Amino acid sequence: MPQLHLSQDAHADAVLSADPFALVLGMLLDQQVAMEVAFVGPAKILDRFGTLDPGRIAAAAPDEFADLCATPPAVHRYARSMAGRIQSLARVVVDDYDGDVTRVWTGAVDGTDLVRRLQALPGFGAQKATIFAALLGKQLGVRPPGWEVATVPYGEPGTFRSVADIVDEASLLKVRETKRQAKAAAKANVR
Repeated sequence: MPQLHLSQDAHADAVLSADPFALVLGMLLDQQVAMEVAFVGPAKILDRFGTLDPGRIAAAAPDEFADLCATPPAVHRYARSMAGRIQSLARVVVDDYDGDVTRVWTGAVDGTDLVRRLQALPGFGAQKATIFAALLGKQLGVRPPGWEVATVPYGEPGTFRSVADIVDEASLLKVRETKRQAKAAAKANVR
């Protein structure tokens, strides 16, 4: 995998770049926290648990795994709840993909199938699945036929809408500004 720069933390980005399951976990954690915080979470789990093997995570005692995730600095703002989602995701990867999360995307026949397969993962709704498919296409070269159409608007080239577009600190700032503008526009439309 190429070097990713999603967390702006060298150790966390190395973990994300080396382990596809870490990348999926980071995306799972990307809700109600800053993007960089979410994508540091997998490195925290690895450092504390010693592995990101989906089978070992799925088999961990839920209370102990929740404690591990909640230990300061916590893996997520809602660490105990997210620990359960992490374990659910790991179980699906083990049960449906023989422990190899890359089979989620390597088995996709086209972009629509890719988004559907991602959306079937615990904690992945339509938007998160589309953003992650765009990330796979833009940064990892996972481009089944029709991926561009299936990932609109996040897969569009030259945009700064989501984590799919973060390749350095400058692009992170552009994504933040796009999100700020979208929130301001939404707030103005509510009034």
